[in-house]
Amino acid sequence: MATLGTRVGASTALHRARRVFADAERRETLDTAHEMRTAAQVAETLGNMKGALMKLGQMVSYLDEGLPEPLRVALAQLQQDAPPMSAALAAGVVEQELGAPPDTIFDEWDPVPIAAASIGQVHRAITREGVAVAVKVQYPGVGEAIRADLGNAGLLLANLSSVFPGLERGPLVAELRERLAEELDYRKEAANQRLFADYYAGHPFLMVPGVVDRYSTTRVLTTELAEGVRFSEMETWPQPERDLAAEAIFRFVFRGLYRLRAFNGDPHPGNYLFLPGGRVTFVDFGLVKHFTPGDVHHLRSLIEHMVLRPDPVAFRRAVEDAGFLTRGAPITDEQAMDYFGHFYEFVQDDRVATIGEDYAAETVRRFFDATGPHRDVVRSANVPAPFVIIQRINLGLYAILARLRATANWRRLGEEVWPWVDGPPSTPLGREEAAWRARTGR
Repeated sequence: MATLGTRVGASTALHRARRVFADAERRETLDTAHEMRTAAQVAETLGNMKGALMKLGQMVSYLDEGLPEPLRVALAQLQQDAPPMSAALAAGVVEQELGAPPDTIFDEWDPVPIAAASIGQVHRAITREGVAVAVKVQYPGVGEAIRADLGNAGLLLANLSSVFPGLERGPLVAELRERLAEELDYRKEAANQRLFADYYAGHPFLMVPGVVDRYSTTRVLTTELAEGVRFSEMETWPQPERDLAAEAIFRFVFRGLYRLRAFNGDPHPGNYLFLPGGRVTFVDFGLVKHFTPGDVHHLRSLIEHMVLRPDPVAFRRAVEDAGFLTRGAPITDEQAMDYFGHFYEFVQDDRVATIGEDYAAETVRRFFDATGPHRDVVRSANVPAPFVIIQRINLGLYAILARLRATANWRRLGEEVWPWVDGPPSTPLGREEAAWRARTGR
Protein backbone atom coordinates (compact mmCIF):
# COMPACT_ATOMS: atom_id res chain seq x y z
CA MET A 1 0.00 0.00 0.00
CA ALA A 2 2.90 2.34 0.75
CA THR A 3 4.41 1.58 -2.65
CA LEU A 4 1.07 2.31 -4.28
CA GLY A 5 0.92 5.68 -2.55
CA THR A 6 4.41 6.52 -3.81
CA ARG A 7 3.58 5.49 -7.40
CA VAL A 8 0.33 7.46 -7.46
CA GLY A 9 1.98 10.47 -5.84
CA ALA A 10 4.82 10.54 -8.39
CA SER A 11 2.36 10.09 -11.24
CA THR A 12 0.20 12.95 -9.94
CA ALA A 13 3.17 15.30 -9.62
CA LEU A 14 4.20 14.59 -13.21
CA HIS A 15 0.62 15.02 -14.37
CA ARG A 16 0.36 18.45 -12.71
CA ALA A 17 3.60 19.57 -14.33
CA ARG A 18 2.35 18.56 -17.77
CA ARG A 19 -0.94 20.41 -17.28
CA VAL A 20 0.86 23.72 -16.71
CA PHE A 21 1.93 23.92 -20.36
CA ALA A 22 -1.23 22.47 -21.93
CA ASP A 23 -4.24 24.21 -23.44
CA ALA A 24 -7.78 23.44 -22.19
CA GLU A 25 -8.44 20.62 -24.65
CA ARG A 26 -5.08 19.00 -23.97
CA ARG A 27 -5.65 19.28 -20.19
CA GLU A 28 -8.88 17.32 -20.47
CA THR A 29 -7.06 14.57 -22.38
CA LEU A 30 -4.27 14.51 -19.78
CA ASP A 31 -6.78 14.40 -16.92
CA THR A 32 -8.58 11.42 -18.43
CA ALA A 33 -5.34 9.55 -19.06
CA HIS A 34 -4.19 10.24 -15.50
CA GLU A 35 -7.46 8.98 -14.01
CA MET A 36 -7.27 5.77 -16.04
CA ARG A 37 -3.60 5.20 -15.15
CA THR A 38 -4.23 5.77 -11.44
CA ALA A 39 -7.30 3.53 -11.48
CA ALA A 40 -5.30 0.72 -13.08
CA GLN A 41 -2.58 1.07 -10.43
CA VAL A 42 -5.10 0.86 -7.58
CA ALA A 43 -6.97 -2.12 -9.05
CA GLU A 44 -3.76 -4.00 -9.81
CA THR A 45 -2.41 -3.50 -6.28
CA LEU A 46 -5.62 -4.51 -4.50
CA GLY A 47 -6.12 -7.45 -6.86
CA ASN A 48 -2.68 -8.84 -6.19
CA MET A 49 -2.97 -8.35 -2.42
CA LYS A 50 -6.04 -10.63 -2.16
CA GLY A 51 -7.65 -11.01 1.24
CA ALA A 52 -9.61 -8.32 3.08
CA LEU A 53 -8.22 -5.34 1.17
CA MET A 54 -9.24 -6.84 -2.14
CA LYS A 55 -12.71 -7.41 -0.66
CA LEU A 56 -12.79 -3.71 0.15
CA GLY A 57 -11.96 -2.90 -3.46
CA GLN A 58 -14.79 -5.16 -4.66
CA MET A 59 -17.28 -3.48 -2.36
CA VAL A 60 -16.24 0.06 -3.24
CA SER A 61 -16.62 -0.73 -6.96
CA TYR A 62 -20.39 -1.05 -6.71
CA LEU A 63 -21.10 0.87 -3.51
CA ASP A 64 -19.76 4.39 -3.97
CA GLU A 65 -21.61 6.21 -6.74
CA GLY A 66 -19.23 9.16 -6.28
CA LEU A 67 -16.20 7.30 -7.61
CA PRO A 68 -14.58 8.57 -10.82
CA GLU A 69 -15.76 6.32 -13.64
CA PRO A 70 -12.26 5.03 -14.57
CA LEU A 71 -11.69 3.89 -10.98
CA ARG A 72 -15.12 2.24 -10.79
CA VAL A 73 -14.47 0.34 -14.05
CA ALA A 74 -11.02 -0.77 -12.91
CA LEU A 75 -12.18 -1.93 -9.49
CA ALA A 76 -15.18 -3.71 -11.03
CA GLN A 77 -12.69 -6.17 -12.51
CA LEU A 78 -12.07 -7.41 -8.97
CA GLN A 79 -15.63 -8.72 -8.78
CA GLN A 80 -14.74 -11.76 -10.88
CA ASP A 81 -11.58 -11.05 -12.82
CA ALA A 82 -8.88 -10.39 -10.23
CA PRO A 83 -5.32 -11.39 -11.19
CA PRO A 84 -5.26 -15.22 -10.88
CA MET A 85 -2.55 -17.43 -9.44
CA SER A 86 -0.51 -19.50 -11.88
CA ALA A 87 -1.88 -22.76 -13.26
CA ALA A 88 0.94 -24.68 -11.59
CA LEU A 89 0.21 -23.12 -8.20
CA ALA A 90 -3.49 -23.94 -8.45
CA ALA A 91 -2.67 -27.51 -9.49
CA GLY A 92 -0.35 -27.79 -6.50
CA VAL A 93 -3.13 -26.88 -4.07
CA VAL A 94 -5.46 -29.44 -5.67
CA GLU A 95 -2.78 -32.13 -5.41
CA GLN A 96 -2.13 -31.31 -1.74
CA GLU A 97 -5.83 -31.45 -0.91
CA LEU A 98 -7.11 -34.28 -3.13
CA GLY A 99 -3.98 -36.42 -3.36
CA ALA A 100 -3.18 -36.16 -7.07
CA PRO A 101 -2.82 -33.50 -9.80
CA PRO A 102 -6.12 -32.14 -11.15
CA ASP A 103 -5.66 -33.65 -14.60
CA THR A 104 -5.48 -37.03 -12.86
CA ILE A 105 -8.27 -36.47 -10.35
CA PHE A 106 -10.67 -35.10 -12.95
CA ASP A 107 -11.55 -36.45 -16.37
CA GLU A 108 -11.03 -32.93 -17.77
CA TRP A 109 -9.42 -29.89 -16.11
CA ASP A 110 -9.23 -26.35 -17.49
CA PRO A 111 -6.06 -24.68 -16.13
CA VAL A 112 -7.42 -21.22 -17.06
CA PRO A 113 -9.70 -19.96 -14.24
CA ILE A 114 -13.20 -18.74 -15.08
CA ALA A 115 -13.25 -16.44 -12.03
CA ALA A 116 -10.69 -15.13 -9.56
CA ALA A 117 -11.63 -13.34 -6.36
CA SER A 118 -10.32 -12.44 -2.91
CA ILE A 119 -9.93 -15.90 -1.36
CA GLY A 120 -9.58 -18.25 -4.31
CA GLN A 121 -10.20 -18.84 -8.00
CA VAL A 122 -12.55 -21.12 -9.90
CA HIS A 123 -11.73 -23.65 -12.62
CA ARG A 124 -14.00 -25.67 -14.87
CA ALA A 125 -13.64 -29.45 -14.74
CA ILE A 126 -15.48 -32.67 -15.56
CA THR A 127 -15.48 -35.40 -12.93
CA ARG A 128 -14.78 -39.08 -13.54
CA GLU A 129 -18.55 -39.52 -13.27
CA GLY A 130 -19.06 -37.15 -16.22
CA VAL A 131 -20.43 -34.20 -14.19
CA ALA A 132 -19.48 -30.64 -15.19
CA VAL A 133 -18.25 -28.84 -12.08
CA ALA A 134 -16.76 -25.60 -10.82
CA VAL A 135 -13.70 -26.14 -8.62
CA LYS A 136 -12.77 -23.31 -6.25
CA VAL A 137 -9.14 -23.43 -5.20
CA GLN A 138 -7.90 -21.33 -2.29
CA TYR A 139 -4.84 -19.13 -2.78
CA PRO A 140 -1.79 -20.36 -0.84
CA GLY A 141 -1.05 -18.01 2.06
CA VAL A 142 -4.37 -16.16 1.88
CA GLY A 143 -5.26 -17.35 5.38
CA GLU A 144 -2.25 -15.61 6.85
CA ALA A 145 -3.03 -12.49 4.80
CA ILE A 146 -6.60 -12.26 6.06
CA ARG A 147 -5.61 -12.93 9.66
CA ALA A 148 -3.07 -10.11 9.38
CA ASP A 149 -5.71 -7.78 7.91
CA LEU A 150 -8.15 -8.68 10.68
CA GLY A 151 -5.42 -8.10 13.24
CA ASN A 152 -5.45 -4.46 12.19
CA ALA A 153 -9.27 -4.16 12.31
CA GLY A 154 -9.20 -3.15 15.96
CA LEU A 155 -6.92 -0.21 15.20
CA LEU A 156 -9.16 0.99 12.38
CA LEU A 157 -12.29 0.76 14.51
CA ALA A 158 -10.56 2.49 17.42
CA ASN A 159 -10.19 5.52 15.17
CA LEU A 160 -13.84 5.23 14.07
CA SER A 161 -14.95 5.17 17.71
CA SER A 162 -13.69 8.71 18.15
CA VAL A 163 -16.08 9.85 15.40
CA PHE A 164 -18.91 7.44 16.26
CA PRO A 165 -18.88 7.25 20.08
CA GLY A 166 -21.95 4.97 20.12
CA LEU A 167 -20.00 2.23 18.32
CA GLU A 168 -19.27 -0.80 20.52
CA ARG A 169 -15.90 -1.75 19.11
CA GLY A 170 -15.12 -5.01 20.93
CA PRO A 171 -18.13 -7.10 19.84
CA LEU A 172 -17.92 -5.64 16.33
CA VAL A 173 -14.27 -6.66 15.90
CA ALA A 174 -14.93 -10.13 17.32
CA GLU A 175 -17.84 -10.72 14.94
CA LEU A 176 -15.88 -9.55 11.89
CA ARG A 177 -12.94 -11.76 12.77
CA GLU A 178 -15.11 -14.83 13.33
CA ARG A 179 -17.20 -14.40 10.16
CA LEU A 180 -14.31 -13.58 7.82
CA ALA A 181 -12.11 -16.32 9.27
CA GLU A 182 -14.87 -18.82 8.47
CA GLU A 183 -14.42 -18.06 4.79
CA LEU A 184 -11.04 -19.76 4.90
CA ASP A 185 -12.58 -23.16 5.66
CA TYR A 186 -14.30 -24.44 2.54
CA ARG A 187 -15.91 -27.23 4.61
CA LYS A 188 -17.97 -24.54 6.36
CA GLU A 189 -18.80 -22.96 3.02
CA ALA A 190 -19.88 -26.35 1.70
CA ALA A 191 -22.23 -26.78 4.69
CA ASN A 192 -23.68 -23.31 4.11
CA GLN A 193 -24.19 -23.98 0.42
CA ARG A 194 -25.90 -27.31 1.15
CA LEU A 195 -28.30 -25.54 3.51
CA PHE A 196 -29.36 -23.07 0.81
CA ALA A 197 -29.34 -25.66 -1.99
CA ASP A 198 -31.59 -28.01 0.02
CA TYR A 199 -33.98 -25.21 0.96
CA TYR A 200 -34.32 -23.92 -2.61
CA ALA A 201 -34.38 -27.34 -4.28
CA GLY A 202 -36.90 -27.31 -7.10
CA HIS A 203 -37.43 -23.54 -6.90
CA PRO A 204 -38.68 -22.15 -10.23
CA PHE A 205 -36.21 -19.26 -10.52
CA LEU A 206 -33.76 -19.26 -7.56
CA MET A 207 -30.90 -21.72 -8.03
CA VAL A 208 -28.02 -22.78 -5.78
CA PRO A 209 -25.47 -25.27 -7.20
CA GLY A 210 -25.11 -28.52 -5.29
CA VAL A 211 -21.86 -29.44 -3.53
CA VAL A 212 -19.85 -32.39 -4.87
CA ASP A 213 -18.45 -33.77 -1.61
CA ARG A 214 -16.03 -36.28 -3.12
CA TYR A 215 -13.92 -33.46 -4.57
CA SER A 216 -14.21 -30.98 -1.68
CA THR A 217 -11.86 -30.31 1.25
CA THR A 218 -10.78 -27.41 3.47
CA ARG A 219 -9.10 -25.57 0.58
CA VAL A 220 -10.87 -27.03 -2.48
CA LEU A 221 -14.62 -26.70 -3.00
CA THR A 222 -16.29 -28.43 -5.94
CA THR A 223 -19.88 -27.66 -6.93
CA GLU A 224 -22.12 -28.23 -9.90
CA LEU A 225 -21.25 -25.91 -12.79
CA ALA A 226 -23.91 -23.19 -13.13
CA GLU A 227 -25.09 -21.46 -16.27
CA GLY A 228 -25.78 -17.77 -16.76
CA VAL A 229 -24.30 -14.42 -17.69
CA ARG A 230 -22.48 -12.02 -15.43
CA PHE A 231 -23.97 -8.93 -13.86
CA SER A 232 -22.28 -6.58 -16.34
CA GLU A 233 -24.03 -8.30 -19.26
CA MET A 234 -27.37 -8.49 -17.47
CA GLU A 235 -27.15 -4.71 -16.92
CA THR A 236 -27.50 -4.28 -20.70
CA TRP A 237 -30.79 -6.21 -20.82
CA PRO A 238 -34.13 -4.37 -21.20
CA GLN A 239 -35.49 -2.81 -18.03
CA PRO A 240 -38.27 -5.41 -17.54
CA GLU A 241 -35.65 -8.19 -17.44
CA ARG A 242 -33.54 -6.18 -15.01
CA ASP A 243 -36.60 -5.72 -12.79
CA LEU A 244 -37.21 -9.47 -12.79
CA ALA A 245 -33.60 -10.14 -11.80
CA ALA A 246 -33.84 -7.56 -9.01
CA GLU A 247 -37.09 -9.07 -7.73
CA ALA A 248 -35.50 -12.52 -7.65
CA ILE A 249 -32.50 -11.25 -5.67
CA PHE A 250 -34.80 -9.41 -3.24
CA ARG A 251 -36.86 -12.55 -2.66
CA PHE A 252 -33.74 -14.68 -2.14
CA VAL A 253 -32.20 -12.34 0.42
CA PHE A 254 -35.27 -11.67 2.54
CA ARG A 255 -36.91 -15.10 2.28
CA GLY A 256 -33.64 -16.61 3.47
CA LEU A 257 -33.28 -14.05 6.25
CA TYR A 258 -36.77 -14.35 7.73
CA ARG A 259 -37.67 -17.98 6.94
CA LEU A 260 -34.33 -19.84 6.79
CA ARG A 261 -32.76 -17.42 9.32
CA ALA A 262 -29.58 -17.31 7.24
CA PHE A 263 -28.07 -14.47 5.21
CA ASN A 264 -25.47 -14.91 2.49
CA GLY A 265 -23.38 -11.93 3.54
CA ASP A 266 -21.43 -11.22 0.35
CA PRO A 267 -24.01 -9.68 -2.02
CA HIS A 268 -21.76 -8.31 -4.74
CA PRO A 269 -22.24 -8.55 -8.52
CA GLY A 270 -19.70 -11.33 -9.00
CA ASN A 271 -21.78 -13.75 -6.94
CA TYR A 272 -24.77 -13.92 -9.29
CA LEU A 273 -25.35 -15.60 -12.64
CA PHE A 274 -28.40 -14.57 -14.67
CA LEU A 275 -30.76 -16.12 -17.19
CA PRO A 276 -33.80 -14.39 -18.72
CA GLY A 277 -37.12 -14.46 -16.92
CA GLY A 278 -35.73 -13.61 -13.48
CA ARG A 279 -33.77 -16.85 -13.10
CA VAL A 280 -30.75 -16.21 -10.88
CA THR A 281 -28.07 -18.60 -9.63
CA PHE A 282 -26.32 -17.69 -6.37
CA VAL A 283 -22.72 -18.72 -5.76
CA ASP A 284 -20.13 -18.19 -3.00
CA PHE A 285 -21.50 -19.03 0.45
CA GLY A 286 -18.32 -18.44 2.42
CA LEU A 287 -19.69 -15.52 4.43
CA VAL A 288 -23.03 -16.68 5.83
CA LYS A 289 -24.56 -15.38 9.04
CA HIS A 290 -27.00 -17.63 10.89
CA PHE A 291 -29.54 -15.87 13.10
CA THR A 292 -31.33 -16.93 16.26
CA PRO A 293 -35.11 -16.60 16.63
CA GLY A 294 -34.40 -13.68 18.98
CA ASP A 295 -32.36 -11.89 16.32
CA VAL A 296 -35.17 -12.23 13.79
CA HIS A 297 -37.69 -11.07 16.41
CA HIS A 298 -35.72 -7.80 16.77
CA LEU A 299 -35.81 -7.27 13.00
CA ARG A 300 -39.51 -8.04 12.92
CA SER A 301 -40.18 -5.48 15.69
CA LEU A 302 -38.45 -2.77 13.66
CA ILE A 303 -40.64 -3.50 10.63
CA GLU A 304 -43.78 -3.70 12.76
CA HIS A 305 -43.27 -0.28 14.35
CA MET A 306 -41.74 1.48 11.33
CA VAL A 307 -43.79 0.07 8.42
CA LEU A 308 -46.85 -1.91 9.39
CA ARG A 309 -48.02 0.10 12.41
CA PRO A 310 -45.81 3.21 12.63
CA ASP A 311 -45.22 4.25 16.24
CA PRO A 312 -42.24 6.49 17.12
CA VAL A 313 -42.20 5.53 20.80
CA ALA A 314 -42.43 1.80 20.13
CA PHE A 315 -39.88 2.02 17.31
CA ARG A 316 -37.40 3.89 19.53
CA ARG A 317 -37.76 1.14 22.14
CA ALA A 318 -37.33 -1.57 19.48
CA VAL A 319 -34.23 -0.01 17.94
CA GLU A 320 -32.65 0.32 21.39
CA ASP A 321 -33.57 -3.27 22.30
CA ALA A 322 -31.91 -4.47 19.09
CA GLY A 323 -28.77 -2.50 19.92
CA PHE A 324 -28.77 -0.15 16.92
CA LEU A 325 -29.11 2.91 19.16
CA THR A 326 -27.53 3.69 22.53
CA ARG A 327 -30.23 3.43 25.17
CA GLY A 328 -31.23 6.88 26.43
CA ALA A 329 -29.39 8.73 23.64
CA PRO A 330 -30.05 12.51 23.70
CA ILE A 331 -32.36 12.51 20.68
CA THR A 332 -36.13 12.55 20.25
CA ASP A 333 -38.23 9.60 19.19
CA GLU A 334 -39.07 11.49 16.01
CA GLN A 335 -35.37 11.97 15.21
CA ALA A 336 -34.80 8.23 15.55
CA MET A 337 -37.84 7.51 13.38
CA ASP A 338 -36.67 9.98 10.73
CA TYR A 339 -33.10 8.67 10.61
CA PHE A 340 -33.82 4.93 10.53
CA GLY A 341 -36.91 5.42 8.38
CA HIS A 342 -34.72 5.87 5.32
CA PHE A 343 -33.76 2.18 5.38
CA TYR A 344 -37.44 1.21 5.12
CA GLU A 345 -38.48 3.98 2.76
CA PHE A 346 -39.19 1.88 -0.32
CA VAL A 347 -41.43 -0.59 1.59
CA GLN A 348 -43.37 2.09 3.44
CA ASP A 349 -46.14 2.56 0.90
CA ASP A 350 -48.22 0.27 -1.29
CA ARG A 351 -46.96 1.67 -4.59
CA VAL A 352 -44.57 0.97 -7.44
CA ALA A 353 -41.20 2.60 -6.75
CA THR A 354 -37.73 2.70 -8.32
CA ILE A 355 -34.62 2.24 -6.19
CA GLY A 356 -32.21 4.73 -7.72
CA GLU A 357 -28.64 5.84 -7.16
CA ASP A 358 -29.77 8.73 -4.96
CA TYR A 359 -31.28 6.27 -2.51
CA ALA A 360 -28.11 4.16 -2.40
CA ALA A 361 -25.91 7.23 -1.95
CA GLU A 362 -28.08 8.53 0.90
CA THR A 363 -27.88 5.11 2.55
CA VAL A 364 -24.08 5.34 2.63
CA ARG A 365 -24.22 8.90 3.97
CA ARG A 366 -26.53 7.86 6.81
CA PHE A 367 -23.99 5.30 7.91
CA PHE A 368 -20.83 7.35 7.75
CA ASP A 369 -21.63 11.08 7.83
CA ALA A 370 -21.24 12.16 11.45
CA THR A 371 -21.36 15.85 10.52
CA GLY A 372 -24.58 16.01 8.48
CA PRO A 373 -28.15 16.80 9.50
CA HIS A 374 -28.50 13.45 11.33
CA ARG A 375 -25.22 13.79 13.23
CA ASP A 376 -26.83 13.47 16.69
CA VAL A 377 -28.36 10.11 15.76
CA VAL A 378 -25.26 8.89 13.91
CA ARG A 379 -23.07 9.62 16.93
CA SER A 380 -25.40 7.54 19.11
CA ALA A 381 -25.86 4.73 16.59
CA ASN A 382 -24.25 1.33 16.90
CA VAL A 383 -23.76 -1.84 14.82
CA PRO A 384 -24.56 -4.69 17.24
CA ALA A 385 -22.53 -7.85 16.74
CA PRO A 386 -25.38 -10.12 15.55
CA PHE A 387 -26.20 -7.63 12.80
CA VAL A 388 -22.73 -6.66 11.55
CA ILE A 389 -22.93 -8.81 8.43
CA ILE A 390 -26.55 -7.90 7.73
CA GLN A 391 -25.44 -4.33 7.07
CA ARG A 392 -24.26 -5.64 3.71
CA ILE A 393 -27.94 -5.41 2.77
CA ASN A 394 -27.88 -1.66 3.30
CA LEU A 395 -24.37 -1.16 1.92
CA GLY A 396 -24.38 -3.81 -0.80
CA LEU A 397 -27.75 -5.15 -1.87
CA TYR A 398 -29.39 -1.73 -2.19
CA ALA A 399 -26.43 -0.46 -4.22
CA ILE A 400 -26.93 -3.36 -6.65
CA LEU A 401 -30.68 -2.70 -6.93
CA ALA A 402 -29.89 0.97 -7.54
CA ARG A 403 -27.47 0.02 -10.33
CA LEU A 404 -30.37 -1.80 -11.99
CA ARG A 405 -32.83 1.03 -11.31
CA ALA A 406 -35.00 -1.78 -9.99
CA THR A 407 -38.72 -1.03 -10.08
CA ALA A 408 -41.43 -2.95 -8.21
CA ASN A 409 -44.10 -2.67 -5.54
CA TRP A 410 -41.58 -3.43 -2.80
CA ARG A 411 -44.18 -3.21 -0.04
CA ARG A 412 -46.15 -6.09 -1.52
CA LEU A 413 -42.98 -8.11 -2.11
CA GLY A 414 -42.02 -7.49 1.51
CA GLU A 415 -45.38 -8.68 2.77
CA GLU A 416 -44.93 -11.89 0.77
CA VAL A 417 -41.58 -12.75 2.38
CA TRP A 418 -42.32 -11.52 5.93
CA PRO A 419 -43.59 -14.74 7.58
CA TRP A 420 -45.80 -12.95 10.10
CA VAL A 421 -47.66 -11.27 7.21
CA ASP A 422 -47.42 -14.06 4.59
CA GLY A 423 -49.15 -11.92 1.97
CA PRO A 424 -50.55 -13.29 -1.29
CA PRO A 425 -48.40 -13.37 -4.46
CA SER A 426 -48.30 -9.98 -6.15
CA THR A 427 -46.30 -10.75 -9.33
CA PRO A 428 -45.90 -13.58 -11.86
CA LEU A 429 -42.69 -14.64 -10.07
CA GLY A 430 -44.60 -14.55 -6.82
CA ARG A 431 -47.21 -16.92 -8.20
CA GLU A 432 -44.49 -19.32 -9.34
CA GLU A 433 -42.92 -19.17 -5.90
CA ALA A 434 -46.29 -19.69 -4.18
CA ALA A 435 -46.82 -22.87 -6.21
CA TRP A 436 -43.35 -24.10 -5.19
CA ARG A 437 -44.14 -23.38 -1.54
CA ALA A 438 -47.43 -25.25 -1.79
CA ARG A 439 -45.57 -28.30 -3.13
CA THR A 440 -42.69 -28.20 -0.63
CA GLY A 441 -44.27 -26.69 2.48
CA ARG A 442 -41.70 -23.90 2.55
